[in-house]
Amino acid sequence: MNSSQQEPRRLRQRVAVFVCLAAVAIGLDQVSKALAQIVLGDGAVHPFLGSLVSLRLLRNPGASLGLGSGATWVISLIAVGACLIIVALALKTTSMAWTMVLSLAFSGAAGNLIDRVAYADGFLNGKVVDFLDYGWSVGNVADIYLTVAGVVVVLLILADVRFVSTGKTEKTPDFQEIEEGHGGEEQ
Repeated sequence: MNSSQQEPRRLRQRVAVFVCLAAVAIGLDQVSKALAQIVLGDGAVHPFLGSLVSLRLLRNPGASLGLGSGATWVISLIAVGACLIIVALALKTTSMAWTMVLSLAFSGAAGNLIDRVAYADGFLNGKVVDFLDYGWSVGNVADIYLTVAGVVVVLLILADVRFVSTGKTEKTPDFQEIEEGHGGEEQ
């Protein structure tokens, strides 16, 4: 199979990984939120993971730390835009690592957007279901996805993982000499 035939196949593989990872991640997020609403509906704080995290149901109309609570529909439109941009980026990348981190970021944004749509009583003004109380903030599984995706993006950049490969491998000068028949030996 030549390289022009391999690229559509690789794109299909990346799309399949993106979709499958997103489906599982969004499913886990939504199941965790449904369980939180059932189990934590009493409003009490339940210890979890020692003193690191407690479980407490909260419905957040804003973004992180409740910011923008009065502009929930704006936050929702930003989330829609972010999801669209992430999908476009996922289609452009040639890297499986970037595909996976973009899928995780998409899952986080989409998971919270689903709440804003599902629990809305007006235009995109629903509240996000949060239940992981860290003491300084209350979040959910989608928020964890967004945080992990952000950290991994930084790591991919620091590790110089290419977003789009050129398809050409760079050769070191020593390798070029060997290919040209010089082999590094004096002639």
